[in-house]
Amino acid sequence: MKKHLLTLAVWASAVLVFAQDPRLKGYEAITESTVRGQLEFLASDWMEGRATGERGISLASDYIASMFKVYNIQPLGDELWTTPSRNERTQGKGPEKYRSYFQNFSLIKYKTGENQKFSVINRAGGGETAINFAYRVDFDITPGSQVSSSGKTALFFAGYGFSHQDYDDYRKADVKGKTVLILKGFPGHRDSTSQAFRKFHPENRNGLLWLEYNKIRKAQELGAAAIILVDPDNNPTLNWAQHDHYPVRGTYYEADRKLRSFYDYRMAAPGNQLGDNIPVIQVSPRAGDQLIAGTDINFQLFEKRAQETMTPASVVLPDKEVVFETSVESAVISARNVVGYIEGKNKDEYLVIGAHYDHLGKFEGWTWNGADDNASGTVGVLTLAKAFAESGEKPEKSIIFAAWAAEEQGMWGSKHFVATLPPEMQVIYNLNLDMIARSSEKDPAGNSFDMIYSGSTPGLQELTRKNIENYQLELKANFQPSKGSSGGSDHAPFAEKGIPFTFIFSAMHPDYHQPSDELGKINWQKMVNLIRLGYLNVWDLLHDREYLKKQ
Repeated sequence: MKKHLLTLAVWASAVLVFAQDPRLKGYEAITESTVRGQLEFLASDWMEGRATGERGISLASDYIASMFKVYNIQPLGDELWTTPSRNERTQGKGPEKYRSYFQNFSLIKYKTGENQKFSVINRAGGGETAINFAYRVDFDITPGSQVSSSGKTALFFAGYGFSHQDYDDYRKADVKGKTVLILKGFPGHRDSTSQAFRKFHPENRNGLLWLEYNKIRKAQELGAAAIILVDPDNNPTLNWAQHDHYPVRGTYYEADRKLRSFYDYRMAAPGNQLGDNIPVIQVSPRAGDQLIAGTDINFQLFEKRAQETMTPASVVLPDKEVVFETSVESAVISARNVVGYIEGKNKDEYLVIGAHYDHLGKFEGWTWNGADDNASGTVGVLTLAKAFAESGEKPEKSIIFAAWAAEEQGMWGSKHFVATLPPEMQVIYNLNLDMIARSSEKDPAGNSFDMIYSGSTPGLQELTRKNIENYQLELKANFQPSKGSSGGSDHAPFAEKGIPFTFIFSAMHPDYHQPSDELGKINWQKMVNLIRLGYLNVWDLLHDREYLKKQ
């Protein structure tokens, strides 16, 4: 009997210790039922895909703010003023300042308009003729800004538009105010055995994509008015057909025509700039031939000579001008981050836990629910807010909980937050949760995840390994230290400011950006474990700054 009483006493003592341990109290608040209850609503059809500027995302933001209130998270959005009623004013009550949960900002939503023109002017024998190409028959234009533009310029052939320490199509060239005609590729790209190919070929597929993107940036830096892109190996007219009588077969539908989608529009901050790029004009092969007709330029001979000699042949095309005109349809829309915080003992330092809550929206009856992308990360933020509140302990430093708007259109919500940080608010760390609830087909155990983190703070990897092992979390981390500030999610604006970060990402899957990203495919246990890992890591960072020590 005494032995049983002793055992009972030990058990009771352990329960008492557990009940008094704030770290474990918060940890145990992270449950599958808590996660399910929030995710099932945020990823439901009622949210209409949570597209920025649409009704569904307004509903979602109200829901997130209400949950912050339930968890006793204090508002940290815009400062606003109350509006007393007439009766209150007569009693002497005036407006009072208060904090909202919403951080409001504006965006410009725009797309290419219907009015697009492109011509080449030829001068010969004292006369002048023009060929006016038909839109989406011989050319297509990607406007460089959020406003319509036009130009009449000289035409400059810049080879591949390629710049390298051993080869530069712009060496000693003046392209300011001119339209630059370039070919896709790089010297030697047609022959993998050539010396030019070995010297200039990018290391991977992403390198090839960046190569073409950087050509646009380079031409813009040099002051070019526009770019004409010729791809001798690809006839773009295959994508311009207007009367296709065969059914359009998508990955999830079959229809008479292609459905409208999120990709029809782009968004940008109003700011002081009209846009990031100059217009890019893609032309058909026959239009490309017309642009060089009557000159000494021959695309095939140029490519052969560039491969053999690795020497540019850039030149202004005499007696040639091009005229272009682009139109843009645009509108100003409103967006808002949802931001709350728990005040810490140290009121000057902040850790930011964030996730974007927007997704792609609803089009023609199809809803892009975005259960994984990124209702899962948003629920992670909400659940972490609940956990830290229920720990019962005032944190050593203040913790900000944020649901970012407009990530899918360019990370505008997190960019706005970072750009408007008050000088006295010192952010020392950012945890970004984006797509934390799925597993790839290559992960049969369903426990692998990627952790991208600031490479200058290696202690974040040590911390993560420790917590996975000590708490026996069924997780397998793929650590990816990041040396730069780039990244396709909301940690990027923090990284650009030199703020240490961790980006937790569970897996890429075939349902990414598809209406099939739904609740039925969620890996609930993995999602709960990743949220618990985030909680443990942040808890340790609140108490031990050594993990954020930079090399």
